[in-house]
Amino acid sequence: MSLKNFWDGVQKDFRLFIFILILLEIYRAVFIFLMSDYISESSTSAQISTALWTGLKLSLKTAGIVTAISFVFVTIFNLKNIVRVFIGIISSLIFSILFMARFPYYQTYNATFGIEIVRGMDESFLSLMSMFVQEYGFIWRFATALILTIFLTAILNRFLTIKSIPLPNFGNSLDKFIFSVIVLIFIGVFAVFVRFGGSLTYAGGINWENSAVTSDNFLNECILDDGQALYRSYSMAKNMGVAIIPFADETKILESAQYLSGTDLVENNLAPYLEKTAKGARIEKPKHIFIIIGETFMQWPLLGKYDDLHIADGIKSIIAEKNSYYSRNFLPNGDFTSIAITGMITGLPEMNVKVNYQPKTYEQVYISAAAPPLKKLGYNVDFWYGGELSWENIYKMSIAQDFNNFYGFPDLNAPKLTTWGAKDEDLFNAIENHLANEPPTVHFIMTTTNHPPYNLDLESEGFNYEKTLAEIKKLPNIPDAENLVAELGHYWYTDKVITKFIRSVSEKYPDSLFVVTGDHAVRVDPGTHPTIFEHQSVPFVMHGAGISEKILPPDAVGGHISIIPTIIELIAPEDFKYYSIAPSMFENFGVAFNRDVYLTENIAGKIGTDEIEILPHVASADLRGVNLSQERTNAEKFISAVRTVALWILNHDLNLEVKQ
Repeated sequence: MSLKNFWDGVQKDFRLFIFILILLEIYRAVFIFLMSDYISESSTSAQISTALWTGLKLSLKTAGIVTAISFVFVTIFNLKNIVRVFIGIISSLIFSILFMARFPYYQTYNATFGIEIVRGMDESFLSLMSMFVQEYGFIWRFATALILTIFLTAILNRFLTIKSIPLPNFGNSLDKFIFSVIVLIFIGVFAVFVRFGGSLTYAGGINWENSAVTSDNFLNECILDDGQALYRSYSMAKNMGVAIIPFADETKILESAQYLSGTDLVENNLAPYLEKTAKGARIEKPKHIFIIIGETFMQWPLLGKYDDLHIADGIKSIIAEKNSYYSRNFLPNGDFTSIAITGMITGLPEMNVKVNYQPKTYEQVYISAAAPPLKKLGYNVDFWYGGELSWENIYKMSIAQDFNNFYGFPDLNAPKLTTWGAKDEDLFNAIENHLANEPPTVHFIMTTTNHPPYNLDLESEGFNYEKTLAEIKKLPNIPDAENLVAELGHYWYTDKVITKFIRSVSEKYPDSLFVVTGDHAVRVDPGTHPTIFEHQSVPFVMHGAGISEKILPPDAVGGHISIIPTIIELIAPEDFKYYSIAPSMFENFGVAFNRDVYLTENIAGKIGTDEIEILPHVASADLRGVNLSQERTNAEKFISAVRTVALWILNHDLNLEVKQ
């Protein structure tokens, strides 16, 4: 390789670098402009400028990766320039596809590409593609990305054919050597500058971990270009693989176990710390218990400010009855259906690791698992799911964790509504028909209809589309009312069939107990600026003989992994022994949490940050004398203890190896 060719290649690589950098910045600016409804009202133009500038520095890294490929294979290995052009075209196509995908992704998750991508890796490819095509406009978005790439290819070709600065005429070999050294030093310094995101040191640079420099979540997400956002997903996936969890510290397992048990025991085994003793049955033992987990059954439609939408009238009518209890202070186990299910089955909180794919899950029943104490109380334990048995290993995991039966789509004798499963009505009809000769059973029920693609014929189900659309348009910060009405129409349908099922089964089997909650809330928000509570919380409803609004404290705090302990404390005889990490909602620490947020009696907050908000149903008078800072501190202590104990259970046996 001659110095002349090297010098020419370096200049063309630099032009490729500038091209990619400008492309990423333009896509960033266009995204901010088109999604401006998501910018907080308190954000200023200065913050937008900060986001654009910080994003530009961060994108140095992404552009640098593309350029490094060209530099190595074309400039150093002296391949033809067409290879450099090809690298630029492929990069343009990838970034254009990601740019088009970013819009529905942010609208769904209020974030740029993140952990959700990793969580979706094990989903059925055909199911995902069906959802992308029907719900998120995959075809037209992909076509738009291709058109953008054609346009960008023309610009790139023109840019790369700009005449390079010629190599200087050297008087002697020493001049040539000095020039070569200067070029190499410049390339090295430039590479470091790019690698650290606009600085020659790591401390002074920008990376995805420290890029949130504004007070606006939307702008902070925009700082990450799509390449950096995917790198964030990759980093999170690595952490998931080794179960790295904030606030978890296995060196403090004894301290955490003592805290949760409320004792100063020093035992070599974890079991005594997790053993609970029931206080005695509060209601007569029901024959059947139904734990209904509504797909995307978020809580905010039940709040008074959204009454005019009339999409949760069914569950509200159940709550209003005298034999019902309802808590608003409730959180799901995480942001995904599988996390909700694994949490309820195993009793383990989300730990940045897929419990349903861990070998240990199939080798032994976790001490905190739901089935053993329920079977000890005389129940069969069954799982009902409207989809395929193979989805997310839920069937295999349920049976491995001591469930008696698992019923999926093949058992319903009903047509498929989508690739995810049958209509919720068909699922509930199959369950009701199954009850005639069924022994006492706890039925875990997971619905499917309220999930993209939203293709249920809502009008034939009786949904008033136009009236609901008119009410949605009255809400602030709604960028796409037509899309939201379709989503809320499917919520309305799930609410309707759950209510119908409860009323029908209650009439036939009055000694039944029903628990209704949602698997998660994220995906459907009441506008572009949901509160933490609106974005995350799901309802907790109990209904049945002996239940009343006073069976638990008002708005008792809880989460998915506290449901089984609560049921046990509700029906078990005095001195009944069982094991659980989470306390019941009768006697708890006043804290619920998932991967990202926590909730107490008065506040919701983001874990690991100072961000908190007062719950919408907490009056200012209720806060007199309340130390919110202490409430947050108590929440973090509880989160740390639960996560530490759960991580120990996942990674070890019950032996604590306490050194005395």
